Amino acid sequence: MGIFFSKVWARLASGKEKRLLMVGLDAAGKTTILYRLRLAEAATTVPTIGFNMETVEYRNIKFDIWDVGGQDQIRKLWRHYFKGTDGLIYVVDSADRERINDAKEELEKMLKEVQLQDATLLVLANKQDLKDAMPAAEIMQKLDLPRLGMNRTWFIQSTVAPTGDGLYEGLDWLSRNI
Repeated sequence: MGIFFSKVWARLASGKEKRLLMVGLDAAGKTTILYRLRLAEAATTVPTIGFNMETVEYRNIKFDIWDVGGQDQIRKLWRHYFKGTDGLIYVVDSADRERINDAKEELEKMLKEVQLQDATLLVLANKQDLKDAMPAAEIMQKLDLPRLGMNRTWFIQSTVAPTGDGLYEGLDWLSRNI
């Protein structure tokens, strides 16, 4: 009888809930990623003014994913979403070479925040299907991710949001490291 209750308790206790914050510059593909994960299909999206929140269940974990708009005036509000964040998904438009330094600056600002000091970082190098897309290794260097070293758990994953390529590999990594 004791074994039965321990198995039931183990199943109940294994269902975890984690809060993820997904941010990045405008037009990086955050909302497309969110709805691809939630609906398992491509969805037509419009620029996010404010935020979207969806719960995605994956590998016995409920991820509450907060997708916050990336327009310049909205980025100032990102800090209001930091509290209680277990994981940070930072989405980069791999073909936006002109704004990769802006993406780096925004990421650096966030990683200095005390409320995010323990958050696991997943960088999604999105839009890998575009002709001029930078590979994940180049984005890793341009964002200076190796500098994070032992101070933060991080990973970079190449993705194509509309097809879902790379998204589940990123979630696999998050589910193991969060």
